[in-house]
Amino acid sequence: MADLGSTQPIVIRKKVVGHGGHHGGAWKVAYADFVTAMMALFIVLWLMNTSPAVKQAVSGYFNDPRGKSAQVGSGQAGTGETLAVAADNLQNLKKEIEQAMKKMPELEALKDQVAMTVTGEGLRIELLENEKGVFFDRGSAMPTALGIEILRMLAQELGKLPNSLLIEGHTDSRPYTGRPSYSNWELSADRANAARRLMLENGLRPDQVKQIRGYADQHLRKPDAPEDASNRRISVLVQYANAKAPDAADPSGKPAAVERGAGAEPHG
Repeated sequence: MADLGSTQPIVIRKKVVGHGGHHGGAWKVAYADFVTAMMALFIVLWLMNTSPAVKQAVSGYFNDPRGKSAQVGSGQAGTGETLAVAADNLQNLKKEIEQAMKKMPELEALKDQVAMTVTGEGLRIELLENEKGVFFDRGSAMPTALGIEILRMLAQELGKLPNSLLIEGHTDSRPYTGRPSYSNWELSADRANAARRLMLENGLRPDQVKQIRGYADQHLRKPDAPEDASNRRISVLVQYANAKAPDAADPSGKPAAVERGAGAEPHG
């Protein structure tokens, strides 16, 4: 029989587990990768919701990082999605204006009275009158309610751009009989100036309009029908990026237009 007094005592050892050692900075690298991936995701989501012109500009940058192409941004603070209109993105601007008109039911009905064409100078936007007078009353330099709406919409769209503008007034060949010493020359220039003032009040920058021109009936839209109502029109020309201001004399040799400076007030 074993001796109970010689039994070895049972010793229970509790091992105290301390905090783990330092694991290094691997987690920082993983976190940085996660943040970078999220930033890339947000950039992609933003690009998916921007205008076609901005998408084309971003694509142009990655295709030509040195900036030799015509796709350039304005870089002007406070102007929103500003993008200089060059020869290869005028069609995008045309589509954006058409979309803006579709959002306004009162202007959507006037789509046949608004003509947009790409010319050697830039994008020409023409507001064509009819016999009743859509944008200006007959013989008047005051815009109608519809004229005010469409000029306001154009100002808001074109004011986003760094491009310069020219505004032209045209009449038909019917002589003006409203008052003495006032002719189609004055009427066409005064309408262009009225459009300038209204657009400056609704989104254009103070220095954006470089010239206004009054051509009377010297540049008829329909030369074979000189009294047609569509010859009465206002033209807003969006010049190409970095375009030089045109000379006062018409290089084509056509009769010179009556032109007013940007700060001039109309007669009457």
